[in-house]
This record gives sequence, structure tokens and C-alpha cells, in this order.
Amino acid sequence: MTSGQGFIIRSTSGRKSGTNIFAERKVRIWYDREGDYLEVIFDQREGFFRETENDQVMEKVDAQGNILGFSILKVSALRKAPLEVAL
Repeated sequence: MTSGQGFIIRSTSGRKSGTNIFAERKVRIWYDREGDYLEVIFDQREGFFRETENDQVMEKVDAQGNILGFSILKVSALRKAPLEVAL
């Protein structure tokens, strides 16, 4: 994937009201190679990014504090050790 490109993962999240109709949920994933930045958005609603306990990770939340996604700086550093953060 080149800088500035992203992709969407679609998955089924269960049955609606006992029928065979599946709800579709989209996850937006964007990676900027030049900036070494990864962004994962679960919900395309209005929100803002706030700090987490790790300087590398920001979480996107709505006005009520519900998590809409997260971003990671210096993604290439994850090759050395996994990253674990409570969102």
C-alpha cells in the first residue's frame, strides 16, 4: 500500500431481529508510510482524538466518550515489540 491509501474491511456483525439479514460493519484503516502513521476508524461519526497512556497512541471518541477508533504513530517501531494499550 502506498502512502495516503487506505482500505475498508467489511464484516457481518450478526443477525437482525432473528432474520437472515446480516448487518454490515465497516472498519476504515489508513496507513501513511511517509508519516509512519496508522489510523483505524470503527465508526464514521463526529469525534475527536485524545491522548492515551501511551504517547504513540491516540483514541478517537465521540462527545459521550464512546470509542470510534484509534491512531498509532511510529508504527514501524512495532517490529521490535508489540504495543498494548487500554482504550
